[in-house]
Amino acid sequence: MTNKDTSTSPIHVVGGGLAGSEAAWQIARRGLPVTLHEMRPVRGTEAHKTDSLAELVCSNSFRSDDAENNAVGVIHAEMRMAGSLIMACADSNQVPAGGALAVDREGFAQSVTDAIAAEPLITIAREEVTGLPPADWARTIIATGPLTAPGLAEAIQAETGQEALAFFDAIAPIVHTDSIDMSICWFQSRYDKVGPGGTGRDYINCPMNKEQYEAFVAALVGGDTTGFKEWEGTPYFDGCLPIEIMAERGPETLRHGPMKPMGLTNAHQPDIKPYAVVQLRQDNALGTLYNMVGFQTKLKYGAQAEIFRMIPGLENAEFARLGGLHRNTYLNSPALLNQTLELKSRPGIRFAGQITGCEGYVESAAIGLLAGRFAAAEHIGEPLSAPPPTTAFGALLNHITGGHILSDDEPGKRSFQPMNVNFGLFPPLDPGAIIRPEGGGRFRGKDKARAKKQAYARRALSDCAAWLGPQAIAADAAE
Repeated sequence: MTNKDTSTSPIHVVGGGLAGSEAAWQIARRGLPVTLHEMRPVRGTEAHKTDSLAELVCSNSFRSDDAENNAVGVIHAEMRMAGSLIMACADSNQVPAGGALAVDREGFAQSVTDAIAAEPLITIAREEVTGLPPADWARTIIATGPLTAPGLAEAIQAETGQEALAFFDAIAPIVHTDSIDMSICWFQSRYDKVGPGGTGRDYINCPMNKEQYEAFVAALVGGDTTGFKEWEGTPYFDGCLPIEIMAERGPETLRHGPMKPMGLTNAHQPDIKPYAVVQLRQDNALGTLYNMVGFQTKLKYGAQAEIFRMIPGLENAEFARLGGLHRNTYLNSPALLNQTLELKSRPGIRFAGQITGCEGYVESAAIGLLAGRFAAAEHIGEPLSAPPPTTAFGALLNHITGGHILSDDEPGKRSFQPMNVNFGLFPPLDPGAIIRPEGGGRFRGKDKARAKKQAYARRALSDCAAWLGPQAIAADAAE
């Protein structure tokens, strides 16, 4: 690094996705200048359709918003306490989705873009960064996501001397609501669960009998798919498998996955239990678009339209967007990054978001939030304080920077994989952490599991508030 005065020089953030936008926002909140580099529209990607910041290219769901029983809901709550821009914009663009927090994707991206553009300490540079930062950049956060442009990816690989891992990711189709036959389909959330802004009737459900299901699975398995070409050999990430790959794993796989019929009653035929159900979730605030839940795919467009119109109620479906396939890459972060997300071989360069090996919108934004806070603290000479491992922030950070296991019988083999936040990443609870039921005794079965999750959640939120200290807020970050 140079002897340049860092008190006035900007921190550079490369990538205007969820992680990069959140990182830039957090830095600006500390009163520091930021240059946010976003290559779109100068250079596009295989998945993005607009030049908006924080564009959602896959689902429009931020998943569970239950901060008492779900680790994703806990990280939502921690991000809100930390003044997250991404969560504030998600909350203000919410659409009904049962127990999940889903957003109007265009409204959400516009809200993030407008907030960043209005912040005087943030300069948006619409340009491609083709290599590692020059020497006169005091500090940099690379948050280019799984669609990192080839030039920068090659520079990272040259610097680290290690192969970046890669996997396929697929995008689910979106259907025009008025093309869905509601004389066959019905509105209902699974188990009638009422989530934020929801009514318990937040999904459109398409029922299948056994014969229809078996014909559909056979069509999926035999469908014409996109060729891998130069991506051949790149593994899928199990958390986002294409629907046809799931179908290939066995005829009952989909019935126990995205097409499970449990918790649903056909409003048109309440006495007949569906053999399988396809669910669609609202995709925009107007309710004019719905996306097919769990139907990410690499089928060719013609095959998609033909096969998905086999679904009862979607015979005349009009698609606003068909599914697609793109390659995702991520770092071997436990070997390359330190506990504050800094590249071990190049101090001053941090990574954030999906490129670090976290999976999911909120996880990516959370790591961007942490990277921004770490960079800002270092810039002004404050001690770097990592979040406690008992928090969702800390559990996810620990997975990224140390959550791998090396095989004894295969030295050097890496087991590090992208991961969503979950209670399995949290340290074990202390004895007595689980609150006993009223009247004494012990919880059993599902009640015990629920009580355990609630204990994890209570500890996480308490420890996060203590870590944030006076900075812990409940106000809208975008205000």
